[in-house]
Amino acid sequence: MQTRDTILHQVRLAVTEGNRLQPAPPLPERGRIGYQGAADAVERFCSELTAAGGHPFVTPDRDAAVQRIRDIMQRHQARKIALGCGGVIEDLDVANRLRGDGVDMTPMDALAAPRFREAMFAADIGISNVAYLIAETGSVVMATAPNEPRSLSLLPPVHIALAHVEQILPDLFDLFDLYSPVADLAKPAAPPPSCLTLITGPSKTGDIELKLVTGVHGPGELHVILIGSQ
Repeated sequence: MQTRDTILHQVRLAVTEGNRLQPAPPLPERGRIGYQGAADAVERFCSELTAAGGHPFVTPDRDAAVQRIRDIMQRHQARKIALGCGGVIEDLDVANRLRGDGVDMTPMDALAAPRFREAMFAADIGISNVAYLIAETGSVVMATAPNEPRSLSLLPPVHIALAHVEQILPDLFDLFDLYSPVADLAKPAAPPPSCLTLITGPSKTGDIELKLVTGVHGPGELHVILIGSQ
């Protein structure tokens, strides 16, 4: 029978050996692991988002994209809209083009930070830009910014995300490569935002009796409007 001292000695040796710096084998080449992308990234993204309970729309131009936003607003009889700033939202001139529809439009850059939450809770719909879209999982990638807080995609009961088709990435590897300091030494990685959120479909929970319920911890509906085609 081994004594206590013998066992502790063996543990110390094992810990010492485990902590010793060892040469690590090189990682497999990117082309041999993970998801390799689909022939049509737009089709794959739309298919995966639909499977997750979201609603993708591919529109040919700016006018069609704004009309799709208007259709969603009218269907929900929305009166208060929380609106992100810059990006596709500015490109579409959403605030000016929808003000004539009789809605209360609240751009985030018009509010002091302490009033963000109040505006989010009062909004019927939140309209945001996105950082990227992931074709593999149908996910929306949100990067927090001062004029586009995380609550914009979480508190309003309906979330509309706007993006160009060029913002679609094949898979998560491609997303993380963008923030990897060794991804491309010739092109330094962008610093990650304070919060990077991946949203796959509407909010869901199965905490109560294992029954799936949507809209408990976030929006009950997610609409992604893509501009352009591939």
